[in-house]
Amino acid sequence: MKIQLIRNATLVVQYAGKKFLIDPFLGEKGTYPPFPNSLRQDQNNPLVGLPTSVDNIISNLDAVIVTHLHLDHWDDAAKELLPKDIKLFVQNEGDAKEIRNAGFQNVEVLQENIAFGDIRLVKTKGEHGRGEILQLAGHVCGVVFKHPSEKTLYIAGDTVWYEAVGEAIETHKPEIIVVNGGDNQFLQGGSLVMGKEDIYHVYKAAPEAKIISVHMEAVNHWTLSREELNIFTYEKGISSNVLIPNDGESYTF
Repeated sequence: MKIQLIRNATLVVQYAGKKFLIDPFLGEKGTYPPFPNSLRQDQNNPLVGLPTSVDNIISNLDAVIVTHLHLDHWDDAAKELLPKDIKLFVQNEGDAKEIRNAGFQNVEVLQENIAFGDIRLVKTKGEHGRGEILQLAGHVCGVVFKHPSEKTLYIAGDTVWYEAVGEAIETHKPEIIVVNGGDNQFLQGGSLVMGKEDIYHVYKAAPEAKIISVHMEAVNHWTLSREELNIFTYEKGISSNVLIPNDGESYTF
């Protein structure tokens, strides 16, 4: 497999001969207002431009996976630029209805076990924060990729560490795990996605896996930088386990 970080949580995953686009956030730098009640209210989103052309990102796609409909995972540019007949996997019927209303015709809800060709896709649970903020943040999911000729890949999505993430690791034993690790927060309510200690929990649950931390420094409410996470992983002795890609960077496994 080859995993390329585009920006934020947007990934291009080439897996068992198929090209997947995960959580497309394709608008130009500064297109959207900042998320409210959070840091950097003077900076529009996304904070950074795309590292490659949209044509490179969306050409020859086999499928798109949208873990939830927040702007930084499914934006107006994605709705406009993606072909309306592209295969789209979503977390639930509510998201499917909204995406169909945007003109997309080939939308499927992820289940416990979906076959896409000879690839198995498994929806996993996520919690987009802790406590009361969950009511505002709404539902999210992750996805596990399985194929006989590939390592098992777990894309955790917009979730903090909690028991269901550990259960997904225990059940599927992924060798590659992608976490959203920017510790994004509003001014109240705590972490919306993983911070340093969450990522350390993932490492302890899967010490043999390669962990890729994305969703960093791309939208205004991030609080954990790549540099800070890099220092933390060195201090914990896990820097060879936790990969922190720059936008556009890719890994082959």
